[in-house]
Amino acid sequence: MAAHTPDDSTRMANAIRALAMDAVQQANSGHPGAPMGMADMAVALWDRHLKFNPADPHWPDRDRFVLSNGHASMLQYALLHLTGFDLPIDELKRFRQLHSKTPGHPEVDVTPGIETTTGPLGQGFANAVGMALAEKLLAHEFNRPGHAVVDHHTYVFMGDGCMMEGISHEAAALAGAWRLNKLVALYDDNGISIDGPVKPWFIDNVHQRFEACGWQVIGPIDGHDADAVDAAIAQARQSADAPTLVICRTVIGQGSPHRAGSAKAHGEALGVDEVAATRAAIGWSEPPFVIPDAVYALWDHRARGAAAQRTWQQGFDGYRAAHPELAAELLRRMAGALPADFDAVAAQALHSAQAKAETVATRKASQIALEAFTRALPEMLGGSADLTGSNLTNTSSTPALRFGDDGASNGGRHINYGVREFGMAAVMNGIALHGGFIPYGGTFLVFSDYCRNAVRMAALMRRRVVYVFTHDSIGLGEDGPTHQSVEHAAALRLIPNLEVWRPADTAETAVAWACALREAHRPSALLLSRQNLPAVSKAAAEQIARGAYVLAEAPGRARALIIATGSEVALALQARELLAAERIGVRVVSMPSTSVFDRQDRKYQLAVLPPKLPRIAVEAGVTAGWWKYGCAAVLGVDRFGE
Repeated sequence: MAAHTPDDSTRMANAIRALAMDAVQQANSGHPGAPMGMADMAVALWDRHLKFNPADPHWPDRDRFVLSNGHASMLQYALLHLTGFDLPIDELKRFRQLHSKTPGHPEVDVTPGIETTTGPLGQGFANAVGMALAEKLLAHEFNRPGHAVVDHHTYVFMGDGCMMEGISHEAAALAGAWRLNKLVALYDDNGISIDGPVKPWFIDNVHQRFEACGWQVIGPIDGHDADAVDAAIAQARQSADAPTLVICRTVIGQGSPHRAGSAKAHGEALGVDEVAATRAAIGWSEPPFVIPDAVYALWDHRARGAAAQRTWQQGFDGYRAAHPELAAELLRRMAGALPADFDAVAAQALHSAQAKAETVATRKASQIALEAFTRALPEMLGGSADLTGSNLTNTSSTPALRFGDDGASNGGRHINYGVREFGMAAVMNGIALHGGFIPYGGTFLVFSDYCRNAVRMAALMRRRVVYVFTHDSIGLGEDGPTHQSVEHAAALRLIPNLEVWRPADTAETAVAWACALREAHRPSALLLSRQNLPAVSKAAAEQIARGAYVLAEAPGRARALIIATGSEVALALQARELLAAERIGVRVVSMPSTSVFDRQDRKYQLAVLPPKLPRIAVEAGVTAGWWKYGCAAVLGVDRFGE
């Protein structure tokens, strides 16, 4: 912790306020009020507690900081610039401009030091829960007496909007149940949203709500008193068995003479005159985007950060000397590399599936594949939103994760998320972002709507998360149209960078899982049947992995071609036999992944789908999406399954 005077802390906070209002004013777009209101909170955390090294944003044991109220992005950009990250002042001048490193909302892998992409309110908070869980589980697995090589905190700033979003309830309950004592949330309680003062529509007793979820709650405290926030964070860091919420009462747009405390400070530039008035009010005489050297010196974290990382590295070197295999495994997993024998494991999974040729539901085929993969990949961390027995996401290698009264983990690798699909998906994003695990989680395909925005965020962030969506069509039967997926496969295929697989049998399911695990920069969704399906594919892994392949060639001259996925592939093969009896030759193409096939080279696509061969697509879902393949007809279900 730096030994700074109260005047120093005020100047440091005012530097954030100045940069925030200058950048928003120059862009004539953005949210100046929240950064100005949270500036003192940021001084307390970033200057006095947060463990990080600006020279190495990916240091494994850094503390994680998440700005869940991502519209306040200028707060984080100011902090990154001031503390010494590779974010020059010219990038702050380009705030909200195309291809800048300072987009309107924080984006991971765009700006150094950003841990997750935030903006959809509440999801950053849930990401932070996932990060804290990953830290706790890795510490349990890898730390040894005298060697605490995984030992960091996760901090999250959140606002009224995050609290209003339902996902915050889901994530808070999980964090309490998991006793995530190294998770500290600081709530910017300013009572203002875009529509104005929140009292008419937000009357929650946040203090009691979080206490009811098993959190330690501190405050309300004065969020503009950096010393008070500092003391609250210090108290939070002592928690042994519960996450902590610090309620910080603040004034949005703090320092602005005419807009502070009002919705006018929330989502628009203050205006040239009000910026000038604010400068005068806070005693900031510097021109726009100019920070005095003395203030830069107060904020500069480069030497402290490098020293902290050196200390950790020395400890890790000792750990590696004492436990070389554990050290190598931790580094492999944090790097996201698969085990050296992964290809052999994947090949054996396919060989076994084709040799046994079992008639099972593809959800069961998924569990069979998972038995092999979870045994070989200790980083696989599974779960289900209260549908374990239906999704079949558990294996003999993944016992249920539980925590004792003392907060200690039992080392389980399968999470019971409860009926919280959205929370599950966003927590999995946080786990993936932290590193060290490959998260996967299950629910019914029809409930993918509940978690869709978190799925979208995983695709946007290019993170390896796997969704096990079972009961994938009207074939699920008796539950009726409320549970019978019709539009969901097509809807998921619309999400850019999301790999969608709908395998037809055990072989295709094994390959789908192998491909999902190899995809280090894409999430994958596996759409799986409830009903039993026959084994149909003897194709090589390389063929299936290209997203579509010729499953059965036409007897004699081909006069048409049927494209099918999942449970309809077996039907297509039956149709081929019936048509052959009528002397009509039909090629059958299995297309387990349209997204993968669409990325293949043109030569391969034309080899599978010859241009002059009439095409018919068959899938038990809406027909939209199939016409792009030049189909003469599409057989599907363009209504609910009444």
